[in-house]
Amino acid sequence: MDKTQYQTYRENKKHTPDDFPYNTYLCTIPLDFVSVKLHWHEETELIIIKKGEGRVSVDLTEYCVKAGDMVFVPSGKLHSIEQKENKVMEYENIIFKSSLLRSAEVEDYCFKSFIEPICGGALPTFSLIDETLACHSRLASLISYMDKLCDKKSFGYQLAVKGCLCQIIYLLLTEGEKKTAAGASQKSLDKLKIILTYIEENYQRQISVEEIAGCCFYSKSYFMRFFKETVGMSFVEYLNNYRLDIAAKKLRETGDNILNIAIDCGFENLSYFNRRFKQRFDVTPGIYRSRGR
Repeated sequence: MDKTQYQTYRENKKHTPDDFPYNTYLCTIPLDFVSVKLHWHEETELIIIKKGEGRVSVDLTEYCVKAGDMVFVPSGKLHSIEQKENKVMEYENIIFKSSLLRSAEVEDYCFKSFIEPICGGALPTFSLIDETLACHSRLASLISYMDKLCDKKSFGYQLAVKGCLCQIIYLLLTEGEKKTAAGASQKSLDKLKIILTYIEENYQRQISVEEIAGCCFYSKSYFMRFFKETVGMSFVEYLNNYRLDIAAKKLRETGDNILNIAIDCGFENLSYFNRRFKQRFDVTPGIYRSRGR
């Protein structure tokens, strides 16, 4: 997968091949992009920090991560990746579908009892896996071995990858524990998913606070407070950042002129777009495009 696609994918976007639903790639923040916005998808994800430091959130619980740390993200969990202060972070993403590990038989005891509950978040486990956990070194070895397998792609390597994934799930099952810190309620998470989906589908046009509040049956004042408390920024700021990240992707990948990109991303005023873009990326859209190419 092209790593630039990772910023804008939606829940129903395809992340893995149909015949072997497993994918892995490297990204660097902020060199590749400023952040990976709050999102979710059906695949299970492992985030492995290779170098530097950053921030990763899972269901609105934020973790400060460093080289050597890993973050486990079950299917359907809201998560994001951001730069920490001015630090650079290089990380690896492993994304796979739990169906990869399901037997062809109708009744698969291991899949039903262990694999699906862990990958779907029904069974508790740690999100942040650092060196304080007993399973850390073993997990790191398994991930390193899977990377070598996928790099060489020797005949039958898929069998070994499946075996490693089963061992990873076993370690998470037997040695992982749920974090005791209180997180957001499931109701709040479900409401936030509705809001984020609405933004993804309507960001190209003007969205009023009253309109977005109505989509989740909140009053304007309650919605503004809810969004600020759960996401950490105002709705208008989040919407502008979302539009700017899409505009940056278009600047990198297309030859469309800047005015058309601004309008297509929901900005009616070019000077306002240029000003907000420079605030977010420290350069003008024109310079950003030239550097990206």
